[in-house]
Amino acid sequence: MTPAPSAPEAAVFDPSAAAGLATDRILHDTLHGDARGVVVDSPPGAGKSTLVVRAARELAAAGRPLMVVAQTNAQVDDLVLRLAAKDPDLPVGRLHSHSGDGTAPYDPALDALDNVRTSAKAADLAGLDIVISTAAKWAHVQGVEPWGHAIVDEAYQMRSDALLAVAGLFERALFVGDPGQLDPFSIVGAEQWAGLSYDPSASAVSTLLAHNPGLPQHRLPVSWRLPASAAPLVSDAFYPYTPFRSGTGHGDRRLSFGVPSDGSGPDRVVDEAAVSGWGLLELPARRTPRTDPEAVRAVAAVVRRLLDRGGVTHSEQSPDPSPLTADRIAVGTAHRDQAAAVRAALAALGVADVTVDTANRLQGREYDVTVILHPLSGRPDATAFHLETGRLCVLASRHRHACIVVCREGVGALLDEHPSTEPVQLGVSIKFPDGWEANHAVLAHLAEHTVRWEGP
Repeated sequence: MTPAPSAPEAAVFDPSAAAGLATDRILHDTLHGDARGVVVDSPPGAGKSTLVVRAARELAAAGRPLMVVAQTNAQVDDLVLRLAAKDPDLPVGRLHSHSGDGTAPYDPALDALDNVRTSAKAADLAGLDIVISTAAKWAHVQGVEPWGHAIVDEAYQMRSDALLAVAGLFERALFVGDPGQLDPFSIVGAEQWAGLSYDPSASAVSTLLAHNPGLPQHRLPVSWRLPASAAPLVSDAFYPYTPFRSGTGHGDRRLSFGVPSDGSGPDRVVDEAAVSGWGLLELPARRTPRTDPEAVRAVAAVVRRLLDRGGVTHSEQSPDPSPLTADRIAVGTAHRDQAAAVRAALAALGVADVTVDTANRLQGREYDVTVILHPLSGRPDATAFHLETGRLCVLASRHRHACIVVCREGVGALLDEHPSTEPVQLGVSIKFPDGWEANHAVLAHLAEHTVRWEGP
């Protein structure tokens, strides 16, 4: 008897092809579409900056001079350097502010680039193919001929009032950003505008789409940063409606150590993270001050052991292994005083050159291994700040190989006991997933990779 034919095998996912197809569609709408705006959602490490650079170059090559809007001077300088690396002959203008304190208003490395012209006046850069600056600087530009095109980088971290301030400078724009990251920052309350379509504290993209729901929207489907061990969790927990996959497979990246474990909690969680990509070093349940001394010591101990054990990374980027050096490790916290406490603890252990900062400042950056102090560790309550989805998303998505979380036991119970005390405001769209759901999803996954802390 002839066996029945088997069902066709599912098509093998080709990350490069998927990313290339998405990019082609984005560029087609940008260069050939008639919509005034194109929105692109990018998950962590999906090549957002690469897309911005390519779109800028293709617009310039098509004879369409453009302005580029970024949110920080560091982002502006990075884009200028990336453009110069890709096309050293492409004329680029770097519009900067006047520096009143004697510090350089831009990266001095730009002065060595023959194709880059810098100025504090937009008129001095007229006629260049591309002019790049921050949203804050563009807001003060007046009396210039509007550009036909603009690219807005990190558009989800740009407030809508900042977009309004620069909207008169261009006719059409490509908006690129990560919807899962931290919301735009505001130093003043904006409760009186909550729920209104012109809420100045809302992100530029949400306000843009509220007034222009028919704009083309795209998403980049592949993260080239997050390994296969991390992409499913980050995608499910923080991007349920815009899922993505890792550009690498299981086994494409490895983290190994030349020095064996000494059996301590820090070493065991390091080994767990090396194998699975995740590790949770769990301290006994306790309410603590924000700069929990024991948790800070645990974070510092983990970093010290990562360096002492001679870590080596293997990845698709190079046929040769690379040493896990201090500059490829980052520590993430929720608050600046926590970061300062960790820096002091690392200095006491003789550790230098490890990046230690808050989620806000780590946003957009990439490391081989990250060690994070959980925002809810040791807390008596779960405030809106500590439950903000974007904060945990940033902390959990900076790594290429492994992420180690340091946290006190009891966060799950704290979440279950935490009632929502935020006022209900009509017209305010509910952000999904909310911090409660995202934290539970991450904790459920970390439960499989938990090591108990037995430190001093």
